[in-house]
Amino acid sequence: MEKRYFNCMDGKGFWAFVFLNFLISCTKPEEKPLNIILIHVDDLGWADIQPFGSDFYETPNLNRLAQEGTLFTNSYAAAAICSPTRAALLTGKYPARLGITDWIRAKFQGYSTSGELGEYEEFEARPLKTPKIQGYLPLEEETIAERMKKLGYQTLHLGKWHLGEEGFHPEDQGFDVNIGGNDLGQPPSYFDPYQAAQPREFYEMKNLPPREKGEFLTDRESDELVQFIENKEGPFFVHWAPYAVHTPIMGPPELVSKYEEKEKGVQNNPEYAALIENLDFNIGKLMEYLNEKGLRENTLLIFTSDNGGLIGNPDKPITVNLGLRSQKGFPYEGGIRVPTIVSLPGIIPQGKEIEAPIITMDWIPTILDFLNQNKIDSELEGKSLKSLLIGEEDLEERDLFWHFPHYRETTVIPYSIIRSGDWKLIHYYEPGMDELYNLTNDREEKNNLFNEESEIAKELQAKLDQWLIDTKARMPIEKKNESEEI
Repeated sequence: MEKRYFNCMDGKGFWAFVFLNFLISCTKPEEKPLNIILIHVDDLGWADIQPFGSDFYETPNLNRLAQEGTLFTNSYAAAAICSPTRAALLTGKYPARLGITDWIRAKFQGYSTSGELGEYEEFEARPLKTPKIQGYLPLEEETIAERMKKLGYQTLHLGKWHLGEEGFHPEDQGFDVNIGGNDLGQPPSYFDPYQAAQPREFYEMKNLPPREKGEFLTDRESDELVQFIENKEGPFFVHWAPYAVHTPIMGPPELVSKYEEKEKGVQNNPEYAALIENLDFNIGKLMEYLNEKGLRENTLLIFTSDNGGLIGNPDKPITVNLGLRSQKGFPYEGGIRVPTIVSLPGIIPQGKEIEAPIITMDWIPTILDFLNQNKIDSELEGKSLKSLLIGEEDLEERDLFWHFPHYRETTVIPYSIIRSGDWKLIHYYEPGMDELYNLTNDREEKNNLFNEESEIAKELQAKLDQWLIDTKARMPIEKKNESEEI
């Protein structure tokens, strides 16, 4: 038998055998296209999940995601409020360049798609006129969804939109499917049929019809997400923007009861804790589904937030931004620093922390780079984080900017910000209020060095002024008194 075997390997048979093995060794398994899920949570503060220091809110699934991926400890939202950050996420451009620098009022709030360039509004007892906000994301802006469709992806927007009325909804901006996206900045209720306790005209959850009375909104969102993926054959891009954890602060009753009984710490709001744990549960449901379907290994999962946490009434705070000053809407770290986790098994290291400052506009270049789209559009104002994430090279140091040329009630003065290296300058448009902090030494922004480090302040102000010119930022202007107008 052995002799016949070796005989059959002589001549043509031998070379055929060698050639066959050569072909097998050179043939690689077909690579699956990369799927993208971008989870953009609403109002989730930097310390609102356990991987970033909370000892009251329970987030076991986000703990697991952090262990399986990489955390960014200096991750910034493009603004301290929602609509500008959402516009930046979808376009890769600074809010100042887009003209969307404040949250967009919905139709039920008496607002419409007004606020064209050159229009201003005035407030009694305030020295400045401030630019009206643009009430929509312009259709001519190329969104991440439109970019992904060009690459053959099926696209889903799920949850909060808050970037304009009908005609400017997700389906008008490149998304194949829109579930729950409309002009609202918050849900009327978290419980199906999602109706407000005090109904108002136009205050309704469009693009998400009632399904089961009492069903919790975030549970519904994750169900819709799984169903979308289940019905897709090709690669998909999902922008899941949960309405959680925005007001009205509500949670599933059984979880609220759990946290009412739990020992309280600095963070101690049972309803908010329940809202966070329910969000965590549904992220876990998504992760389990991806594992079961064999999709986890080829799905880039990005988890981040649109601005810092909302404290609200300090006597009964919604949350506390542990280790950071202030809250949503304000120019301090508590308003703009957000929790961020990125995971891609086998590619992105597990359990790693990155301190390099990053910002919302980085996500489009990063996603395109992971898809080997190496010619990144020069109009994109972020940087790809791929090399940083996979450990190939550090991110080149750059300056980051913010612009909020508006008043917010009596507490927020129009401001712009630059972060350059360790330094952060907050420039207010009412005189004598500027602040300078060294964030490496003073993350809580307790020690204003504006007067002591005047040369650094001047240098940063010059950079900020040039950036405002380059982006054609809309600026507050001084009111003219009656004598000047005559």
